[in-house]
Amino acid sequence: MTANGGALIAEVLVRHGVKFLFTLCGGHISPILVEAKRRGIRVIDTRHEATAVFAADAVARLTGVPGVAAVTAGPGVTNTLTALQNARMAESPLVLLGGATPTLLKGRGALQDIDQRAIVEPLVKKFFAVDRVRNLARAVEEAFRVARDGVPGPVFVECPVDVLYPRELVAEWYGGKPGGEGKGKKKELGKKVVEAFLRFHAWRLFAGAGRVQVGRPAAVEVPAPGGWALWRVARWVRKAQRPVLVLGSGALAEAGQAQELAAAVEALGVPVFLGGMARGLLGREHPLQLRHCRTEALKRADLVILAGFPIDFRLDYGRKIGAGAKLVTVGRDLTGLIQNRRPKLHEVADAGRFLVALAKRGARSARSAWLAELREKDAAREAKIDQQAAEVGELLNPVALCRQIEAALPEAGLLVADGGDFVATAAYTVRPRGPLTWLDPGAFGTLGVGAGFALGAKLVRPESEVWLLWGDGSSGYGLAEFDTFARHGLPILAVVGNDASWMQIARDQVEILGDAVGTELARTDYHTVAEGFGGRGFVVSAQADVPGVLAAARAALAEGKPVLINAHLGRSDFRKGSISM
Repeated sequence: MTANGGALIAEVLVRHGVKFLFTLCGGHISPILVEAKRRGIRVIDTRHEATAVFAADAVARLTGVPGVAAVTAGPGVTNTLTALQNARMAESPLVLLGGATPTLLKGRGALQDIDQRAIVEPLVKKFFAVDRVRNLARAVEEAFRVARDGVPGPVFVECPVDVLYPRELVAEWYGGKPGGEGKGKKKELGKKVVEAFLRFHAWRLFAGAGRVQVGRPAAVEVPAPGGWALWRVARWVRKAQRPVLVLGSGALAEAGQAQELAAAVEALGVPVFLGGMARGLLGREHPLQLRHCRTEALKRADLVILAGFPIDFRLDYGRKIGAGAKLVTVGRDLTGLIQNRRPKLHEVADAGRFLVALAKRGARSARSAWLAELREKDAAREAKIDQQAAEVGELLNPVALCRQIEAALPEAGLLVADGGDFVATAAYTVRPRGPLTWLDPGAFGTLGVGAGFALGAKLVRPESEVWLLWGDGSSGYGLAEFDTFARHGLPILAVVGNDASWMQIARDQVEILGDAVGTELARTDYHTVAEGFGGRGFVVSAQADVPGVLAAARAALAEGKPVLINAHLGRSDFRKGSISM
């Protein structure tokens, strides 16, 4: 192996099956990028470091292999903090490689030098600080293991610039070659000591680097379900009169298990609500899947199983579950299983594996009357939505637009959701086509994930049409990434719901406080901006024109162009009173 630290890292990435490295360039990390490219890894450079981490997050969610991003020191690292916390809360495994100032210059005012550990360590599973080239490969290998082990999450590896560049160059930086002022003259003792120390430090940085051998990916520990818990829950499922199953992103921690998990849920026969990454698990129209009236179902249920879904604000901190229900929580993170509401049984285990094992135990509900009751309520809610979609105004009815998107979305479509009011409306009306075809930020509720998620999704699923549903507010975080889409030849379709407002906030703020301050936007020509970055842009404000615009946008995708549809929305009360805290 070469003593180039960037080459050592690139070799580890190859051994771990990494196909994409997301980045925003910086001199601190250039060797990682160059050596990764030399080994066949596709380097995708973005316009913001957060986008790079969001893209790595999407790769991890869709493949189960930790996504990888590399960012430069200081502000490059701090720009990733929101994306790191979003991945941490979503239990998404990724490895972030961060540049750092030279090892001898830390704390001395070097370019972009800050205490990165103090800032980053609270947001990641583990922070690795490397100070010798020979330790680089071991740290990155361990980072991959930690990211996937137990509760998945992000890991950070700090890579000082002098452990990445070639040995000869680093030795020159530290005065390894004689020359300069004072050559041939008697030097002061202090200067000689300093120069000797610098040469020793340069030697120490690379000592043993030539003997490093990159190993195979390490096995990870996935919490397995216990037999006693499976036996009890199976018995409860068979006896329950009104069981309800709620699946969240945690049930899809092992992406390769999605089809087996779908079969297990079908075999259990329990009415199911799907959230987060679990959306689409059963396809569009499965009779067990319910989309509406979850609160009412949970209040009436006598057995509630939360699989990979924590008891947080989305369940009103447990208050939406009836007091008399047996509550079962399953997931990898103990805290999420017991916070806010004490369950009858909690099991620290992979939620997907638990449900597969439960189905194999013969657990099955046959309460057709209960399912029929819930489906009747679902149908009534759908009928009401149809009525709201039929309302006519001067601009687009957001509910009707989402219905039209639903009709046009192909079976090979993959949806990325990034926004407030418009995107939440889409969550009620647009149906993911299959397992792992829906990406949203997760419990952190982060705006700005869209461009990075769409980027990662299109690279992982080049055969899929990736549709990015953007609020006009959230689009501002990533609109510049249309440049990234265009430069890397990634045809992604973005639909911006443009109501000239941060509507999810404005609706309640105006009613409660009487002022729209801070929530008003302009009806910006987002389609023109996309064209300026090399994409195609469309604008639509009449309901009758939407099908034609969607068809034209899909035709542009087929030509290899990223596309943005600027959809001008009228006002709607569809989600009145839905603010979350």
